[in-house]
Amino acid sequence: MRTSKTPGRGLARTLSRTALLVAATTAVAFTAACGGTGADATGGRSVTVYSADGMAGWYDKRFAEFTEQTGIAVNLVEAGSGEVVNRVDMEQNNPQADVLVTLPPFIQKAKSAGLLADSGIDTGAVPAGDKDPDGQYVTLAENYLCFIANPSVDTAGLTWDDLLKPEFKGKLQYSTPGQAGDGTAVLILLQQLLGKQGALDYLAKLQANNVGPSSSTGKLQAKVDKAELLIANGDIQMNLATIAEKDSKFSIFFPASADGKRATVAVPYVMGLSKTAPHQAEAKQLMEFLLSTPAQQTLAREAFAVPARTELREVPTGTEPSPSTLLAGVEVLPVNWNTVLTELDGDIAAYQQATGS
Repeated sequence: MRTSKTPGRGLARTLSRTALLVAATTAVAFTAACGGTGADATGGRSVTVYSADGMAGWYDKRFAEFTEQTGIAVNLVEAGSGEVVNRVDMEQNNPQADVLVTLPPFIQKAKSAGLLADSGIDTGAVPAGDKDPDGQYVTLAENYLCFIANPSVDTAGLTWDDLLKPEFKGKLQYSTPGQAGDGTAVLILLQQLLGKQGALDYLAKLQANNVGPSSSTGKLQAKVDKAELLIANGDIQMNLATIAEKDSKFSIFFPASADGKRATVAVPYVMGLSKTAPHQAEAKQLMEFLLSTPAQQTLAREAFAVPARTELREVPTGTEPSPSTLLAGVEVLPVNWNTVLTELDGDIAAYQQATGS
C-alpha cells in the first residue's frame, strides 16, 4: 500500500512487512508502509535502500523482480534528498542503510562525509561524467529540473520576470535550497543564468510572491493541482509520473529568460553503497541489478526517467509526453556538482540572508 507524502520531498515506506525502526533522536518523522516480500519469507536475507522520493512505483516492480530472482528482500525508506543523507550520517553507530540513492549535490556530500564505499560493481555502461571516478556513486536515472503550473496559467512564453508579477503573490512556492534537491537546483540554475549575485537579487524579489519554505518538492504538486498554488518547482520524472498515476492536471514548463531562451539543469538519481552497509554483498547484487539492461530499459516507460546506460538513452519508448519531448528547445546547462558542494554552505547562507528565510 502507498502512504501520503511526508515532509522532505518524500514519504517513508518499506517493501518489507517489518517496518524499519527509526532512531528516537532523528528529527524527521518517517511513515511506514507495507508491501512486497518480507525478510522472514526470504530466509532472512535482505537489503535496505534509503532513497530520495519520486521513484516508488518503479522501485516496487524492480524490487519484486529482484526478490524473485535472488531470494533477497528489499526494504525501502524514502525521504528528502538531504534527509536520507543526514539519516545515514546519524545512524553510523547503528547502521541501517545498505544503498543510498539521492540527488546532487547530496550524493557528493555523502562521499565527502565518508559515508560511501567503492561498490566495485561494473559501471562501464554509464558515461564517465555520470559516475564517481573513485567508484563511490553512479547515476541510476537521469532527471531534470522543471516548473509546474495550474491549468489556469498560460505558460506559453512565461518568463522568470513574469513570476515576479503581483498576480502570483501567495500563489508561488519552490522547495528550499539546501534541503531539497530540486530546490537547490533552482538556486544553481539561477546562478548559471544570472551569476551568484544576480540569482540572489532575483530570489530576493521573488520572495514577495513566495508562500514560504518547503522541504518537500513532491508536496507542492497537489497544491498546484488544487490551485492553492499557481506555480511551483518540480522535476520531469516526478511530475510526469504523478500525471500518469494520479491524473494530475498541472502543466510542466521551463521559465524563459528575457531573450526567450529556456534552460534547466540535470538532477539525476545517483546511487552509492553505504560504507557501513550491514548487508554489503546483497547491496552490491541489488545495485548491479538496477543498472542491468532489463531494469534500465523500463525507466522511460514506467518512471518517465532517462536511463543511465548509454545505449538506452536514445531508444524510443512510444510514451508521450516524455522527457525528450519536454526538453526540446531547452538547454541543459552543465554543472560541476563538486564545486557546488564546496561552495554550498556559503551560498545557502547568502540565500537565507537575501530572502530573509
